[in-house]
Amino acid sequence: MIRKMKLEDRDVYLKMAHDFYHSPAVLYPVPDSYIERTFEECMNGGTYALGYILESEGQTAGYGLVAKTFSQEAGGYVYWLEELYILEEFRSKGLGSEFFAYVEEHKEEGVTRFRLEVEDDNVRAAALYERLGYKPLAYNQMVKEFHD
Repeated sequence: MIRKMKLEDRDVYLKMAHDFYHSPAVLYPVPDSYIERTFEECMNGGTYALGYILESEGQTAGYGLVAKTFSQEAGGYVYWLEELYILEEFRSKGLGSEFFAYVEEHKEEGVTRFRLEVEDDNVRAAALYERLGYKPLAYNQMVKEFHD
């Protein structure tokens, strides 16, 4: 089951997100304060971020995050599927596919593109994304960081 994140999910979300950012699925860890800020944004009406909790048999099984932007190139709003983290014991049970189907079914009006990133060595995730219809986007991304 997929559902929107609630205030009472704070502690379990913070723990899972911390674990995600200390796993091989990411390039580098982020400070826990960033994770806390993301939770607060999800709780503030979802203007820029939407948070979801994945459940299996009544247990928390993971989380997903979506960031929202507007793109002239896409002709509308873009959902960046920022993160999908499934606890080890719940992997390979269809929760990833269920999450993507849920987000597609519940997308806001005007969303014209879904976009995501995957590490080259995350072959398992890339295979899932390809099965779901995602294709490589031939851009090299560049970034310039600004931190408080």
